[in-house]
Amino acid sequence: MDSVVKKFGLLSMKWTSRALPLTNKSFVVIVLILVFMSFLLMAYLCPEGICPQSLRSIPDHHFDGRSLDTAFKDNLGKPLSQSSHPLYHYKLSFDDMINVNEFVFDIKGNDVIVFLHIQKTGGTTFGRHLVRDLDLEKPCLCKKGRKKCKCIRPDSEAKLWLFSRYSTGWKCGLHADFTELMGCVDNALDESERQRTKRRYFYITLLREPISRFLSEYRHVQRGATWKTSRHMCGGRVPTKDELPSCYAGTDWRDVTIEEFISCEHNLAINRQTRMLADLTLVDCYNKSFMSAKERDVILLASAKENLRRMAFFGLCEHQKISQYLFEMSFHLNFLQPFVQLNETHSTLTYSHLKPDLVNKIKRLNHLDIELYEFAKQLLMLSKFFYFLRLVLKPKLMLLNPQSVV
Repeated sequence: MDSVVKKFGLLSMKWTSRALPLTNKSFVVIVLILVFMSFLLMAYLCPEGICPQSLRSIPDHHFDGRSLDTAFKDNLGKPLSQSSHPLYHYKLSFDDMINVNEFVFDIKGNDVIVFLHIQKTGGTTFGRHLVRDLDLEKPCLCKKGRKKCKCIRPDSEAKLWLFSRYSTGWKCGLHADFTELMGCVDNALDESERQRTKRRYFYITLLREPISRFLSEYRHVQRGATWKTSRHMCGGRVPTKDELPSCYAGTDWRDVTIEEFISCEHNLAINRQTRMLADLTLVDCYNKSFMSAKERDVILLASAKENLRRMAFFGLCEHQKISQYLFEMSFHLNFLQPFVQLNETHSTLTYSHLKPDLVNKIKRLNHLDIELYEFAKQLLMLSKFFYFLRLVLKPKLMLLNPQSVV
């Protein structure tokens, strides 16, 4: 699929170098090519014909006869939700951006990119790209030997345009999730800049194929890594030990077997992407006694899908070049280096040694992330990618037939 971007770029360059004859025949040929490409992409993403006819026509998510909006209102403790939280009104989505004529990310104004970094999704590499590889008037200042870089606006000495691990550090907690970031980012930036400012926030994130991501996290933990200093702040407090018990005794879970790893029901690696993208206050945070497990799952998945749809940008680890292209087109910021697609990782090697029944069990455990990832692929490819195809081709089509493009 990444080759489509490359070929399309070459096609666009050819069109800019010479004018096409203004004939109806040429117009029809271009339209047929686009239709053919659309069918190819849909066949690639939806081999069983399960894609929705229109992502725009996807109805509101429901659970037990109640809409997601009802959950926002009915949830215990007046949740920090998208609809009620004041910061949400200053958070722009991809749809907001494309509906504004000639949108430009205002790096000199009060626009801020907020990177929601989910573990083992390629976020470390992407985070480094953000601070080291963007072609900026005033590049981020990165000193040798230091992990953090200063990403200051061109006309300022203190104001920040990027909120991420490699720019501000973990100011909202180690690998802060959506719920934590929504309740923290504004105050954290006010504190860093030592003044209160009204900003526009552009949330971005990366997703990864769920089984590969899960196995990658398993290998990481098996080597002795932990994220035990994560706060998991929700509803104004951290979870109790009863709400979020540890899966291991001691300082880490080194040398854990895959069977032990999947047997701990409190393991946050399970459906991590769904949990970190959802508004956890909708399910009373980490209090699992508030509702049934089934209802909790439905609400979390619906919330994660809605938040993903409202992201200013999200990329897929498995489609690096398309993700790079979409980021650059969304924000009108270009990377100096092309993204590299790694086809073999530690998780790939682990996967090949697992028995089929164990793989199936891992899939069942991560069913929410699997459904979320399928939704993300459809949303990214069918909605955003084809929007940009149309955006770039529109001037050319108008030259051929001004009445055909609206």
